[in-house]
Amino acid sequence: MSAVRAAGAVGAEAGWAGRALAAVLERVAVTADEVGVRFPLYADPCTGAWKTTARGSWTGGCWAGLLWLRALSSGAPENRAAAARCTGRLAHWVEQDTATRGLVLWYGTALAAGPGGDGAAAALRDRAARACLAAYEPERCVVPWGGAFGGPRLLARADGVPGLVPLLTAAPGGGRDAARGHLTRHLALCLAEDPPRPAWQALPDGTWAPYDEPAPGWSRTAGWLLLGIADGLTHLPESGLWEAAGRLVALRTAAGAALVPPAQDGPPGAGPAPGPPDTSAAAIEAVAALKLAALARAAGRGAEGTRLADWGRRILHRLSAAHLSPSGALRDGCYDAARGLATSHELVWGDFFFAWGLALLTGLVAPDTM
Repeated sequence: MSAVRAAGAVGAEAGWAGRALAAVLERVAVTADEVGVRFPLYADPCTGAWKTTARGSWTGGCWAGLLWLRALSSGAPENRAAAARCTGRLAHWVEQDTATRGLVLWYGTALAAGPGGDGAAAALRDRAARACLAAYEPERCVVPWGGAFGGPRLLARADGVPGLVPLLTAAPGGGRDAARGHLTRHLALCLAEDPPRPAWQALPDGTWAPYDEPAPGWSRTAGWLLLGIADGLTHLPESGLWEAAGRLVALRTAAGAALVPPAQDGPPGAGPAPGPPDTSAAAIEAVAALKLAALARAAGRGAEGTRLADWGRRILHRLSAAHLSPSGALRDGCYDAARGLATSHELVWGDFFFAWGLALLTGLVAPDTM
């Protein structure tokens, strides 16, 4: 019998989604044995061998999140202990100068609040919330992208949004205002252009200028922003966020839009999109769609909720049918097309968001869990 189970699978999703989730979590078990105390980043598409990092980079929370999903599915105390140990190894990131602390320290701790709780993870999340609030710059209304990964520090980037909103709202002494400012500033900047521009640089005079990395057409722009909007609607209920969500959903569900987006899309009217597909971007969008679907239904927007749920389900079915290897690896993710880095690989964050989406479909986790 499988060491993991797709707990809570119901209805039509109990078949393909439950099987896909079980396969991904079996792959997590294999990966955990391979990487030990290191963090997986991306895996070779032929051999399945992982490129690892000592501290997890910006994806460390995704690996911890996968271990927590395995623990929730299996119910095994040893899996819960392994997830807790991994979460503890994320503590280094609390004081690092990067807005990706949302990705690392929210997604790496949120599932630890499950049955029985994990006091160390809760304490780490509290420290992270306070550190992120301390980094908030009210005159610019952002937690800056930061200098942890090099390049200009004073950037606003789409991937600096997810996870940071719930972290900030938990910080006493102005956390909610900071969360609102950070989210709305990023949405205003990114949606100022069509297609959305994922990165902007703060200028000395207080204005913002377009920044070229990542470039417009980047596959993960819409997904990261939609996750941030879902966080905002959960923790900072504001009806104005639905308009921003609608623009992004319309962009990604328009006629001709690929269900699995290209890693880098070309400008409008430029012909076929260049570059490989990015399944990790599709997985992020699926989670955002399912979270927004639940929020829409709760807000009395039933038809919108149905459309969002259908979009999320179609993405996950496509990933399961066309991109999931027999060993449970989500293939065809693209780390960085511009640099030619891991352009057709299994990516740890792709696995995480894919597993999370399947866990939402099967009932293993609720939409408001993280």
